[in-house]
Amino acid sequence: MHHLAESELIINSRGAIYHLDLRPEELADTIIVVGDQDRVAKVSKYFDRIEHQFKHREFITHTGYIGTKRISVISTGIGPDNIDIVLNEIDAVANINFEAREINPEIKKLNIVRFGTSGSLQEDIAVDSLVVSTHGLGFDNLMHYYVHKTTDEDSDLIKCFIEQTEMDTTLTMPYAFRSSDSLISKFGSDFHRGITVTAPGFYGPQGRELRLKSVSREHINKLTTFSYKGNRITNFEMETSAIYGLGKLLGHECLSINVIVANRILRAFSKDSDAAIENMIKKSLEVLVA
Repeated sequence: MHHLAESELIINSRGAIYHLDLRPEELADTIIVVGDQDRVAKVSKYFDRIEHQFKHREFITHTGYIGTKRISVISTGIGPDNIDIVLNEIDAVANINFEAREINPEIKKLNIVRFGTSGSLQEDIAVDSLVVSTHGLGFDNLMHYYVHKTTDEDSDLIKCFIEQTEMDTTLTMPYAFRSSDSLISKFGSDFHRGITVTAPGFYGPQGRELRLKSVSREHINKLTTFSYKGNRITNFEMETSAIYGLGKLLGHECLSINVIVANRILRAFSKDSDAAIENMIKKSLEVLVA
């Protein structure tokens, strides 16, 4: 078995993984990831009981039960770089023996679900709507740092996207990964479906301009009209493609659920984003524990 060096698998003084500060017995097999630290408690308030609570840096974890369903909810912070930390460490907790520093002979498959916020790229997907992501289309480059083989379908999606939008690939080469079929099938007509674009930033990379001009602004306008085998781009955010990519390579089932807080076409923002987020949490939990 391959022995993992102390510099690669970093374990703290209580025998927990470095950033998340979690040990294997403290993590459930169903995991909800949220960007905002405060959203962890907004999810776990629906737990019937909480077993574990940890906080280290921006990473907060609550593990508990809704009925007989054991769930962990973890804050990731914003962006694909944080997802790189969280997904790798979640998998390490589940699938590496910390004492032996070896990968377990049997790999555990986890269900990892994002509860996030995003901006709509379609006029008919109004603020406060809910979207489940059929694909994560990444502009963030994270997955180019990992050895993997792109499926024919994902390669075709990328090719069609570049051709239809005339994307400048010197800026970034997009990548794509699908959602979990088993998880997305649980969500019905109350949730819009479509491709989610993941950007490496909130302002320039998403075509927003305050004092600085964005080179992406005109390209962003082309995302709305893109279509691939009946799928359109529904929304824009900063985590989904990284979750889908790393989750796929590690063998986990992943789904991204977002509430729309902004409509980029109508230039509108939710009048009560807290209530919209609460609605997403409640509806999504009902589906996941059913």
